Amino acid sequence: VGDNPASQVYVRNKVKACADVGLYSELHQYAADIAEEAVLARIASLNRDPKIHGILVQLPLPAHIDNNKVLEAIAVEKDADGFHLYNLGALVTGGAVFPPCTPYGVMALLDHYGIPIEGQNAVVVGRSNIVGKPMALMLLARSATVSICTSRTRDLKQYTSMADILVVAVGKPAMIPG
Repeated sequence: VGDNPASQVYVRNKVKACADVGLYSELHQYAADIAEEAVLARIASLNRDPKIHGILVQLPLPAHIDNNKVLEAIAVEKDADGFHLYNLGALVTGGAVFPPCTPYGVMALLDHYGIPIEGQNAVVVGRSNIVGKPMALMLLARSATVSICTSRTRDLKQYTSMADILVVAVGKPAMIPG
């Protein structure tokens, strides 16, 4: 929805990735002034469509559209980004249908490179529902000792210097110096 340049890049890459691996995909683009009800109606239609197995809504949405309302409209079993409250909440018990993509990717990278997680001091800088909180829960589920820091954490260096695993997801360049 809209013409956010970063969103355009992400969407283009997602469409290309689907094509590269032979997945069927549809792209639904809308003007920034589309009514929230129209977006919700489209999601309801995709939820009912048996040939659609996953739905992604590219964030951010324009200010007049409630992100949470839109994300909650996606059927849990089609929530490919893992942003539905069910999937986020299920991270607490380890039962998410789809975990959020970025934290899942970080865990996959740690596993790929054989980086031990159990018993490690993990510091997550950022508290978003998209990366920070799910990342912390995934690390905790693998028996890491997890600290969550924010842009307002006093003496951030104290936490980051003790980290065996450091995940930074704040969108602020150079927040963590070398």
